[in-house]
Amino acid sequence: MPFDVKIPAVGESIAEGTLSRWLVADGAIVTDSTPLFELETDKITTEVQAGAAGKVSFKVKEGTVLPIGALVAAIDTSVAAPAAAPAPAKPAAPAPAAAVPVPAAQPLSPAVKQLVADNNVDPSKIAGSGKDGRVTKGDVLQGLSAPSTPSTAPASIAASSPAPAMTGGTSRKRMSTLRQRIASRLVQAQHTAAILTTFNEIDMGACMDLRKKYKEEFEKKNSIGLGFMSFFTIAAVKALQKYPLINSQIDGTDIVGFDGVHMGVAVGTEKGLVVPVLRNAEKMSFADIEKAIKTAALKARDGKLTIDDMQGGTFTITNGGVYGSLMSTPIINPPQSGILGLHAIKERPMAVNGQVVIRPMMYVALSYDHRIVDGAEAVGFLVRIKELIEAPEKLLLGL
Repeated sequence: MPFDVKIPAVGESIAEGTLSRWLVADGAIVTDSTPLFELETDKITTEVQAGAAGKVSFKVKEGTVLPIGALVAAIDTSVAAPAAAPAPAKPAAPAPAAAVPVPAAQPLSPAVKQLVADNNVDPSKIAGSGKDGRVTKGDVLQGLSAPSTPSTAPASIAASSPAPAMTGGTSRKRMSTLRQRIASRLVQAQHTAAILTTFNEIDMGACMDLRKKYKEEFEKKNSIGLGFMSFFTIAAVKALQKYPLINSQIDGTDIVGFDGVHMGVAVGTEKGLVVPVLRNAEKMSFADIEKAIKTAALKARDGKLTIDDMQGGTFTITNGGVYGSLMSTPIINPPQSGILGLHAIKERPMAVNGQVVIRPMMYVALSYDHRIVDGAEAVGFLVRIKELIEAPEKLLLGL
């Protein structure tokens, strides 16, 4: 009796998903733990295992949008994997060369799979620089940047059926489910919230000096680097505790407050922006925050974030400074009421005690929902952030 493979439930708020990529060939022999296909939803991309051993038969094509529970494949469990052939008898004389194993092809991460598929690249022809010879994103990008020979480039383009349609110098391809969701939520935020943005600037000198002084000692003790995000996360928690409406949400005609601060940290991926959540950030130390952010970033890069990782945020921090942004007006992540935008640190001439001096300065921005947050609270929030970052010893003393 065939085993039915269906679109699994991946979260209470998700009703459908896109079968973006089959990870095996139609008719392949699989085990129950073989990654069978890649499921892309409006929040995450995940690999789905076969669930049974046997011969797989596809029922839908790549790129099909399907509801949760829809049939996508059948596995004939009566077909078993072929038994391994018995090893030939070894010669009496030692043969060291024959004993050297031939490395098997290394599996690709979801990000690398997407990149090689989008560019019609054969990963077997790329020299991997990762662990055990694994092909990394950098290896693929380096290969793409290398000049192609005239004889191979046209063949590669002509042979790729899923390539975007080309018409008169333009290209067209379907937006990913995640990108469609991002677009929808950004428009929703603009249409449903009264978004305003207020700015301030922070002298990062004291924070940079403190970080430089204790960076090596911190890393030795906690096995994690000390970044600026932990400073700003703790400062934001303290500012939100002083101005709790910014950590609240509107539900109909009610204002919903929260006992804790569940901090969303925006992370850019190849497929779009995702916001994993640090739950009860008010209880976390510098090391806890740095480890949680690193874990979330690695999971986001490898496509391993789950719905639980991204649900329940009450406030968000986004750092455009890592891309070189000097100033921006971040958009609220609904139903939240505020988002803090960090930017690049730049040396600028500043007036200090009647003297012009060069200081490392950062612009910070708070976008907030004016329906629930007044301007005085928004300005006070950023002033509190500025006060704590410019005197970071207050963060350590709980002031």
